[in-house]
Amino acid sequence: MAIKAAQVKELREMTGVGMMDAKKALVETDGDMEKAVDVLREKGMAKAAKKADAVAAEGMTFVVEAGNKAAIIELNSQTDFVAGNKEFNDLLKTVAQTIVDNEPADVEAALNLDIDGETMNELIIHTTQVTGEKITLRRFQVIEKQDGQSMGIYSHMGGRISAIVLIDGADDETAKDVAMHVAAINPKFISSDQVPEDQLAHEKEVLMNAEDLEGKPENIKEKMVEGRLKKYLSEISLNDQPYVKGDGKETVSEYVSSKGGKVVEFVRYEVGEGMEKAENDFAAEVAAQIG
Repeated sequence: MAIKAAQVKELREMTGVGMMDAKKALVETDGDMEKAVDVLREKGMAKAAKKADAVAAEGMTFVVEAGNKAAIIELNSQTDFVAGNKEFNDLLKTVAQTIVDNEPADVEAALNLDIDGETMNELIIHTTQVTGEKITLRRFQVIEKQDGQSMGIYSHMGGRISAIVLIDGADDETAKDVAMHVAAINPKFISSDQVPEDQLAHEKEVLMNAEDLEGKPENIKEKMVEGRLKKYLSEISLNDQPYVKGDGKETVSEYVSSKGGKVVEFVRYEVGEGMEKAENDFAAEVAAQIG
C-alpha cells in the first residue's frame, strides 16, 4: 500500500527515528502503526525512541570556517561525558561542516540535508543509538563576511561557549579579540539603541520602584533612575562595555575604532543556556544499580 507523509510524520513523532527508517517500517508493515513501532524496536531503534523525551541540555558548541563563511552550532547531549566522546565529536564536526556548506534555512531544513546517503537527522539518531543518549541539533547560524570586513572566532572551555564577531574594517585579530570579549562578558546587543522599547520601559519601571528611592521627590527619582538606566544599558550593550583585555577605561567601541573598525554583528552560543536541565540524584542512581 502507498504510505502517506502524514503516517511517516506520526511514526517519527512517536519514536524519534529518522524519516527513512519510519517509512521503511511502515512499508514493511503495510502501514500498521503499532506493528511499525515493533519493527523499529526489533531493529534496535527503541534505544533512540526511549530517549525522545529526555532532556538534552549538555553538549558542545562548535564553529567551522569555509572561505568567507563560518557556521556556529549547538549540538546537545544528556551528559557532558557523552559530549566528550569520539562519536559525538565526529558528529559535531560533520554537522557543522554540512551546515556551512549548504546554509539551510532552519534546523528542520538542516536535519533533512543529505550526508553520504542518509539525512542529518538519521545520522544523529544513529549516533544516539551508539552513545545511548539523546542527541539533538538545537540551533545554528551562518555568518558571511563581505569585502572590507573582518571575522573573529573564539571558543572557550572546550566548546562550552563559542562566539563569532563581524567587523567593518580593522583586521581578523581585532575581531578575534572582540569575540573573546563576547564569550567572556555575554553582551545582549551591539549598541544601546538596539534595546527594545518595551524592555527599556520595564527596566525603568523596576528601577523607579526600588526601595531606596521610596519617598524621594519625583524629579530626584527620575534623575537617579536615568543614571541607573544608563549603567544598565552599558552592561548589556557590547559597544559600551569596558573592553575585557584593556585597562577598564576603554570601551569595546573605542578599542575597535582605534583599529579602524566598527562591530556590525555578533553571535554567542553557550551550551544549555535557557534550557531546563534534569536534576540527577547520584546517590539514588547508585542505589538503583546495586539494589
